[in-house]
Amino acid sequence: MKRLRHPKRLLPRSPGSLRRRLVLGVTVLATVAVLVSQFIGYTVLRSWLMDRVDQQLTEFHPPDPAYFDALKKITTDKPPGALPSDFRVYFYDASGRRMDNSLGSGTKPGPRLADSVSQLGLRDGHPETVDAVGGDGRWRVLLSSGPDDMNSVVALPLDTVDGATSKLLWLNVTLLVITVAALLALGRWVVRLGLLPLTRMEHTAERISAGQLDLRLSDTDPRTEIGRLGRVLNSMLERLHKALGEREASEARMRRFVADAGHELRTPLTAIQGYAELALRPEHRPAEEQHKANHLIAQNAARMSLLVDDLQLLARLDREPSYRREPVDLLSLAADAVRTAALHGASHPVDLGPLSDPTGGSELEVVEATGDAHRLGQILENLLANARVHTPAGTRVHVRVGATRVSAATCGTDRPGRTSASPPLPLGTPVGVVEVADEGPGLTAQDAQHVFERFYRADPSRSRAHGGSGLGLSIAAAIAEGHGGRLELDTAPGKGCTVRLVLPGQRADT
Repeated sequence: MKRLRHPKRLLPRSPGSLRRRLVLGVTVLATVAVLVSQFIGYTVLRSWLMDRVDQQLTEFHPPDPAYFDALKKITTDKPPGALPSDFRVYFYDASGRRMDNSLGSGTKPGPRLADSVSQLGLRDGHPETVDAVGGDGRWRVLLSSGPDDMNSVVALPLDTVDGATSKLLWLNVTLLVITVAALLALGRWVVRLGLLPLTRMEHTAERISAGQLDLRLSDTDPRTEIGRLGRVLNSMLERLHKALGEREASEARMRRFVADAGHELRTPLTAIQGYAELALRPEHRPAEEQHKANHLIAQNAARMSLLVDDLQLLARLDREPSYRREPVDLLSLAADAVRTAALHGASHPVDLGPLSDPTGGSELEVVEATGDAHRLGQILENLLANARVHTPAGTRVHVRVGATRVSAATCGTDRPGRTSASPPLPLGTPVGVVEVADEGPGLTAQDAQHVFERFYRADPSRSRAHGGSGLGLSIAAAIAEGHGGRLELDTAPGKGCTVRLVLPGQRADT
């Protein structure tokens, strides 16, 4: 069996450079335009010359005596009436045969005519073109009727017409060659000048691809196509540069996060490993020492479990946060958090009051927001726990609940002395607010800038002593941003800390 051979696939030709295609395209279009104009001029001139010859043939009629002289075989160059120069007149008798006598003189070969009228193929009064008897000349002939059923053929040579059109044709060819050569030369220069901005763009792009990412295209005139292209490319480069910066920052944060997580996990793991090795030693130990070792193993295991739970929660919040969307009473949520804090932290007095009363009071109103009550409660519990952990015993903690609108004087937007990991909310947006303010020592501006970062501690030794992982505020900020709000911190050294949960809520009159 013979195998079928597939035909060889033809590879497409390279399209060539844009400059070359533009030059060739302009040259071809201009050449076509010149050819069309020359063809029209040639056709008009030839038609006009032929019309002049036909007019001369039509206006000339051989006189009747010339027919009778032809019958008598009288030859004369001057018949009755004037015979114009270059004219030739041939006569046919009544039977249709051509007679030997003719009018006109000259050395040029005459027209090629048939011996009978029936073989001429001419119509009376309609000029036609015939070849000469010898050479490459041509004649314009016209059949006319004469007396006694006789006919005559009047002929004029077309040497003048052919000579004029031939000279015009050669002139057109010469002009066409000169025009094409000039177009190729000038077109190349004009196109190169017009594409100079693109050439500059190309050189700039090469430098950018070589690593100079701060370069931008200089041709950005919005009135030109290349300028508009340059503006679009600059905008794209800005976005790419920003995206690369964000990617590098994200990778740096990820590396720092992994390193911090490894550091946090290594401490309890080392403790568990040490006490476990101690428990496996064969020598006998007192029951009190054994109990203490077991207690420390359990304590470090619980700490490690809490850290892993926080990491898993952060991973879920970063990947695909899922919250219930239902009305939440922020006042009830805050009251529950205050009761829980009072049970677990008697050393820090906690009170509940309205947003406009810093000292607490009884003028509390129901404030509603939409979200997940469990997650929002987790935020408040975390804030109260932080207030207990990071302030001395006896420090008062105030929880305030109220409704207001976003402004620099209230909340929801950035201002000096305020820190947040989330973008500001639109001014004038009605919001529900829960504040947790303590009367502790406060934070420095440097510490305040980093409190929402993962694993960051303003006081690492204190937070580790209380089992903190440095993830609480990061989790709380992620939950608040997932609800369309934000978590923000107002603090200064010696003025305590105010952590504010701001959530979009119902309209409030302020």
